[in-house]
Amino acid sequence: MPRKVLVVDSVHKTYKGGVYAVRGVSFTVYEGEIYGLIGPNGAGKTTTLRMIAGLIKPSKGSITVDGVDAVREPFRARKLVGYLPEEAEVYSRLKGIEHLKFYAELYGVNNVDEVVEYGASLSGLGSRLYERAGNYSKGMKRRLLLAIVLMRKPRLALLDEPTSGLDVYASVHVREVIKKYVRETRSSVVLSSHNMLEVEYLCDRIGFMYNGRIILEGSPKSIIDEYGVDNLEEAFTKAIEEFRSA
Repeated sequence: MPRKVLVVDSVHKTYKGGVYAVRGVSFTVYEGEIYGLIGPNGAGKTTTLRMIAGLIKPSKGSITVDGVDAVREPFRARKLVGYLPEEAEVYSRLKGIEHLKFYAELYGVNNVDEVVEYGASLSGLGSRLYERAGNYSKGMKRRLLLAIVLMRKPRLALLDEPTSGLDVYASVHVREVIKKYVRETRSSVVLSSHNMLEVEYLCDRIGFMYNGRIILEGSPKSIIDEYGVDNLEEAFTKAIEEFRSA
């Protein structure tokens, strides 16, 4: 049985006034697996990722990252996690290569040059790394940010809408980097995405989130077959209809 890298068990998040963002979410991610959280805006995907990353504390439930209790030992767990928020930005005055060096030193890695070299390779930006990031396109910025997250080879990478707003070429490059990274390192990835084609291509398993809950889980193929449809968009629509009528 593959090693469990992430275990999310009955996690809730409630804000002031009794507003529920996440309602009893549970799922497990194994070594070398890409797991997708998909659902409409407001479903609780980003809140779930932020709790796993240790940025906010769950109201109830437990989160374990590679055997470390992320709720009780958040600082220890964060060392195992890389997190790319959807709204992440670059420093416009710094060159791409300066970003890589800055973050490698910030992470406190022992082999800065090796980590930076790996990050440069992941970015695929070549000589453009020696230009100021303020001159980059959105796709180039996202590739640089992804490389920053992955270059230290975290056991678990959390990617919130990794290709949001990117053109086809940039999106394909980001997907290929994620696939290659997991294949080479045997690390695990949890990503959120609205792009069902992307999810079908990237993810080994997915969880459909709706109204703060995971209402369906499985491989993309098994879910498509279960609903007898042609794609995940149709399966997702049917799953929500079933949930609403239950």
